[in-house]
Amino acid sequence: MNDGAAVRFRSTRAGPEALSVSLEEAVRAGLAPDGGLYLPERVPRLPDDWSEAPSFVASALGTLGPWWGDGADEVAPLLHDALDLQVPLRPIGEDRYLLELFHGPTAAFKDVGARVMARLLRRATERRGERATVLVATSGDTGSAVAEGFAGVPNVRVALLYPRGRVSEVQERQLTVRRSGVRAFAVEGDFDACQRLVKGAFRDPRLGPLGLTSANSINVGRLLPQAAPYVWAVVQARRDHGMAGPLRVVVPSGNLGNLVAGLLAHEAGLPVARFLAAHNANRTFPEALAGRAARDAVRPTVATESNAMDVGAPSNAERLWARWGDGVRDRLDAATVADDATLARMRRERERHGICVCPHTAVGLEALDRWRAEGAEGPAVVLATAHPAKFPDAVVRATGEAPPSSPRLDALLDRPTSAEALAADPDALAEALLEDVG
Repeated sequence: MNDGAAVRFRSTRAGPEALSVSLEEAVRAGLAPDGGLYLPERVPRLPDDWSEAPSFVASALGTLGPWWGDGADEVAPLLHDALDLQVPLRPIGEDRYLLELFHGPTAAFKDVGARVMARLLRRATERRGERATVLVATSGDTGSAVAEGFAGVPNVRVALLYPRGRVSEVQERQLTVRRSGVRAFAVEGDFDACQRLVKGAFRDPRLGPLGLTSANSINVGRLLPQAAPYVWAVVQARRDHGMAGPLRVVVPSGNLGNLVAGLLAHEAGLPVARFLAAHNANRTFPEALAGRAARDAVRPTVATESNAMDVGAPSNAERLWARWGDGVRDRLDAATVADDATLARMRRERERHGICVCPHTAVGLEALDRWRAEGAEGPAVVLATAHPAKFPDAVVRATGEAPPSSPRLDALLDRPTSAEALAADPDALAEALLEDVG
């Protein structure tokens, strides 16, 4: 039930006596002043009729609206505009389902969060009479979703930092297509180097005039909307496939934002039996979950076929441990899948079920089979996080065939691109960003 009170947020590093902020303030700030990530003080329950939603956008409004309390009606048009998307649940045999999250403008699940956050930030800047600079580190898909969502938004500029040579050719084209108010920087380093630059920029007093905020999943405004597809998956499973009990959910994972969103949906009352965080060779979080490494362990990033998950220091692990502590182990398992198994899974799905999946989705499908071999029973949903056409080289290596085309991606071929080289150095980033002041 909606009790009329909007949810407020505190830093992961603050005690219960610390001041809380509104969702608008958390979105505007990105990071908390102490460098922590914002978490909700409470999680509002799903509405009583959540399972009767007729469409994804209606389901999303019911899922997300209670976070604004009595202000839900005011933000409803923004949410409706952002989330009028198709998110189908596709059966693929053996009690397995794919939740296809790649039907948005940039053919990746991150369109959901980026489109919502763009509208929320525009609302915040207009209400406050401010300007903002959105600073984003991306391992592939976040940057293009943010660029597309924020392009041309008044009083908002975007700076995308991506690791040069570590994203697919299609992803790079998406990132670097010229858009109003957007600059793309090819960083000499891996994703973690990009992420360190972003976090360091928030602590740099020189950049105060820019009004920095982030659109990575470290920003709760990007993360929170990603709870909505989980609810819609269960709605479809019940309505279209006759399932009554809780589902298992497999989440291809890198920076762990999507997983946190799923756990928040579960805490809101969504019936999920258990989650599986499916990682590639970047195994920092799986090892911490298993107790083989410290919670704050950091490992060098490993380049893989599923590059959007190539994260050696996942930021949202801080949220997981801060919110659920050791109890997180009661809610989820984690697995790692190497590249050879990823490609083999892509080939197997094409041969046995006639479907083409991206490498990230293949990591999830392979992890699911291993989970079941260890005794996990019941129907399971794997989040299909990106269109396979974003990774044509990997698809060809795995299957010997080109992926199905995507009209949205094909439309990029004739658009001009622009990228600026950037050293993985805080001073170099500051100098580049301050060029826009004034």
